[in-house]
Amino acid sequence: MITIKRRALALACALGAFAASTAVQAQAFPDHAIRLVVAFPPGGATDVIARVLAQGLTDELKQTVLVDNKGGASGIIGSEAVAKAPADGYTLLFAPSSHATLKELYPNLSFDPLKDFTPIATVARTAYIYVVHPDVGAKNLKELLDIARAKPGTIAYASTGMGTAQHLAGEALRRAANVDILHVPYKGSGAVRGDLLAGRVQTMFDNVAVMLPYVQRKELLALAVTSPKRTPFLPDVPTMRELGLPEVEIEGWFVVLGPAGVPDAVV
Repeated sequence: MITIKRRALALACALGAFAASTAVQAQAFPDHAIRLVVAFPPGGATDVIARVLAQGLTDELKQTVLVDNKGGASGIIGSEAVAKAPADGYTLLFAPSSHATLKELYPNLSFDPLKDFTPIATVARTAYIYVVHPDVGAKNLKELLDIARAKPGTIAYASTGMGTAQHLAGEALRRAANVDILHVPYKGSGAVRGDLLAGRVQTMFDNVAVMLPYVQRKELLALAVTSPKRTPFLPDVPTMRELGLPEVEIEGWFVVLGPAGVPDAVV
């Protein structure tokens, strides 16, 4: 009985010390700059949203939050850097939904996209819009699919990398519509935009906010959106479901993650 009481007392003391330590951590955090890693090059939706978030966090936390672009390998390079960083809350990852597909596409990763990260917050969700270059001559999705069927492999769709939402949306369209369209992966949406606007690659799924200015200037034509309902920014553009392709109903998301083991009080 004495041994049990001593163990209980020791456990209570340990828990009390942990609680006190955690409280001190929470009060002290953050006492210097925080690095928010974006695993893609500047210019894409992930980068743009991360910079808005970083400014808001800087104002809220009274410490500088710096965006650090570590693009390459479909997000692997930046994600790996955060997974191996100290779990103190000073190195964070701003990740799009493609983070969840890394393990399926790259089984030999040096990190686990789920187990090696601490989930902190969901920041945003977004629909995607399917756009085509005007030179293709398709005024709607049916006309584009007719061209793709008549000339298999001549219509290409760009993405910001293997396993990204843009890539998966294109594959979903290819399968649902039974068309032979070619996937052309780029290192981020900033890299693809020049080729898309020049017509070197004809189509792309991308964030509505990113593509909206080009559609409004008629540099690209909007064919459909992947959201369950039409977007208020382009109310005349139908959804994929309306066009008979519910399999291409896809929404992307953006989250903040830390390395595994970030203390609850810091989270």
